Amino acid sequence: MKKIQVLGTGCAKCKKLEENVALAIKNLGLDYEIEKITDIKDILNYGIMMTPGLGIEGKIVSSGRLLNVREIETILTTDNA
Repeated sequence: MKKIQVLGTGCAKCKKLEENVALAIKNLGLDYEIEKITDIKDILNYGIMMTPGLGIEGKIVSSGRLLNVREIETILTTDNA
């Protein structure tokens, strides 16, 4: 099972990104596990300077903005995933 990382300390945008990721996975019928990264040291280790961040299998695909469901679906159905 592939993992998607949602990186953020728990702010409203980070929580909404997690919701959007879950909805995108459901809409596409994919088998992904959502991994929440909330520790600031761990977030910095990913090279994220602004949250929320989104990673797929440890590769950061977005940081500093709240992606909508359609944007996440596009990321998951391209070569990034």
